[in-house]
Amino acid sequence: MTNEHHTPAGAALTGLVLEIFRLNGRLLAEGDRLMAGTGLTSARWQVMGAIHFASKPQTVSWLARNMGLTRQAVQRVVNDLEGEGLVAFQENPAHRRAQLVTLTQKGQAAYAGADQRQVPWANDLAEGFDAAELEQALELLRGIRDRLEAVRG
Repeated sequence: MTNEHHTPAGAALTGLVLEIFRLNGRLLAEGDRLMAGTGLTSARWQVMGAIHFASKPQTVSWLARNMGLTRQAVQRVVNDLEGEGLVAFQENPAHRRAQLVTLTQKGQAAYAGADQRQVPWANDLAEGFDAAELEQALELLRGIRDRLEAVRG
């Protein structure tokens, strides 16, 4: 048992982290609900989004690091997506064994369909929130992630 107490900032961060855990569960469930009938799950949609928003084709390891997930978890999803023709592997000139992942035309169409469902959902959820406050929250979360990555590698 420890006698240490949180600083005010440490207590606030702990509360924020716990709320993020709860929010993550809700977002995953909501993503599954939004994607119902499309053949996508939250996990598949998330990986496809990481591929879509990467500036160029990337390896599974890069995608996993970018998403804060294990390589094995992302590899499983990518393999499933490949099996359904939503992603394809390309040769990687920088590394013979670590292939690059890209969305196929079918994958691009599926992602565009998911986006068509997400946009009105996000707009409805954002209703009543101030855009500047949401941007501040985004910057705070990025700062926490950056600090974690700097400290933990």
